[in-house]
Amino acid sequence: MITRPIEALGDTVSEAFFEPVLRLGVTGLSRAGKTVFITALVHNLTEPGRMQRMRAVQQGLIQGAWLQPQPDMTLPRFDYEAHLASLTGDDPRWPDGTRAVSELRLSFRLAPTGMFGGLTGPRRLHLDIVDYPGEWLLDLGLMGKSYAEWSAEVMDRLPRRPEAGAFRAALEGIDPAKRFDEADAQELARLFTGSLVAARENGWSDCTPGRFLLPGDLAGSPVLTFAPLPAADERRGTLVREMARRFEAYKAQVVRPFFETHFARIDRQVILIDVLEAVHRGPAALEDQRRAMAEVLAAFRPGANGFFSTLLRGKRIEKLLFAATKADHLHHSQHARLTALAEAMLREARDKARFSGAETAAMSIAALRATVEETRAHGGREVETVRGRLIDGRQVAVNAGALPDDPARLLSPAREGAERWLQGDYGVMHFAPPVQSRLPGQGLPHIRLDAAAEFLIGDRLV
Repeated sequence: MITRPIEALGDTVSEAFFEPVLRLGVTGLSRAGKTVFITALVHNLTEPGRMQRMRAVQQGLIQGAWLQPQPDMTLPRFDYEAHLASLTGDDPRWPDGTRAVSELRLSFRLAPTGMFGGLTGPRRLHLDIVDYPGEWLLDLGLMGKSYAEWSAEVMDRLPRRPEAGAFRAALEGIDPAKRFDEADAQELARLFTGSLVAARENGWSDCTPGRFLLPGDLAGSPVLTFAPLPAADERRGTLVREMARRFEAYKAQVVRPFFETHFARIDRQVILIDVLEAVHRGPAALEDQRRAMAEVLAAFRPGANGFFSTLLRGKRIEKLLFAATKADHLHHSQHARLTALAEAMLREARDKARFSGAETAAMSIAALRATVEETRAHGGREVETVRGRLIDGRQVAVNAGALPDDPARLLSPAREGAERWLQGDYGVMHFAPPVQSRLPGQGLPHIRLDAAAEFLIGDRLV
């Protein structure tokens, strides 16, 4: 097929010589804060009073920013207005999370710059924000694995996950080499899916295949009706042979089209990571998150984009931002340690991206700040706390515990299989969004959202 490359070529030329388009991908695993990040980013770019770390805001270059229909008619629109209403109502609540790919176009009118700015007039830049579930992105790590390899990896981690008890019990009564029966396949897939859903709810990160968690219109189809099995001879007509066939179909008909249609066209990427929740759940959860994010980042194609390299090879991701979310759950004196922990978890992927020519950065952020900082007397000493509103409306002040100066003090015992932290007790409070009281022109309160935006898109606004 030559149609798609020609269309892509036309898009590239149009973007380069007329009104440029920048595609920003936003991903992260479940509850990392993707929906809130996009909503807060768009709101603060349209009302940039709180975005003073952006050069374009400092220099007054943004003359206007407005939402337009997204260019891809086949994608759902990111429901910005509904999500903003959830966050800013009289009883604010967190919006529903990402369940499928969606897109939003934010267009900028920018003051002219440069030697010939007075002759060319105002500039325009279109920012296409693509939201997609991190669970789907994890599936890209399956592309280089056979069914037997994937099954072996899953079977190895099942004993460490109590959520898989019913599935493991079912496996004990199944002979993988028996003749295939659809009822067996459906029951195994049902139990396996249930174990994945429960594992995600309990804080585990590596829960592939991702479409088992968010099936959409594929629910009940054969391509989502398989499960891992112990190693066996994959003879024609056996249960294990059919499971392997469906695994390969999943890669070819679900994972690859997602990569080619959406992921491979991204220019800039932010990866949101809820490190604090993993630390709170213990060493096993932190190591699971580290390995899951390493698989996610192995799927990226980082590197600098030149005009002809874009035409010939397709786009590469020029900038990668690793953002540790929910920084508002910690006192600001802990933010540097949170950033260092996120950087250390993703060091291998970061170094690979830098070697390929991509720019990388890590920071701790809160796209919507839900707390205020306080210092309270406790046990004869001053304790740094954050105070926020719970879902039931109560106000509480907490100290989540001090992260270590050296990230290795957490990552090393996690890699070594420690069952609990020997030093430190790390708690997490699940705050509700704050009741808003904003001045005109000011977006939602945040922590370093302006710094994140400056890294990701600032160079295209000045």
